Amino acid sequence: MTQQETAQLIASLTRQELLLQQLISALNKPRLGLHNDAGICKIYCNRQHGSLWYKLDNGNPVPITENALTGYLRQLRFEKVERRGKEVHKLLTTIEGDKLYVLESGHDSHFSKGLLSAIAILIPDQLHQPITISPQAGDDDNVLFARIYLGNETIKAPYGDNTNFRELSVRAINNVKVANA
Repeated sequence: MTQQETAQLIASLTRQELLLQQLISALNKPRLGLHNDAGICKIYCNRQHGSLWYKLDNGNPVPITENALTGYLRQLRFEKVERRGKEVHKLLTTIEGDKLYVLESGHDSHFSKGLLSAIAILIPDQLHQPITISPQAGDDDNVLFARIYLGNETIKAPYGDNTNFRELSVRAINNVKVANA
């Protein structure tokens, strides 16, 4: 390679680096002006309204057609809420992606059990990477499972009738707390 070719290559790489820096800067700026992405998006993880998961728009269910959500797991917590006049316990999973998403699932649903089982077997350092949550329909019309991915790898964490979910939940919640400390 001649000196002139080397100089041209260096100049080209310098221009590319500058363009990449500008792109990163643009991506890190908050979204300004009019848009529809304000606030937190709450996603209900159950099969009640003809889809695997849905959100509410003015109280009306809106099916979510995307089959996966990828982002950083920021929080797992249980909360008592009122649904249809009854007090129930829900697992709330907070994911940071292009905005904050809060996934709500029944505390003892297969979706929650699968999610908690997968997070419990990871180490906190692994949770510095984005995870992908994908709802999977069960054979029964009411059953919804959660498939969890770390990168392209499925996190396999089987559970059964003898699984101590209280202990598993504590481990999963602690993993997330340590990862986000």
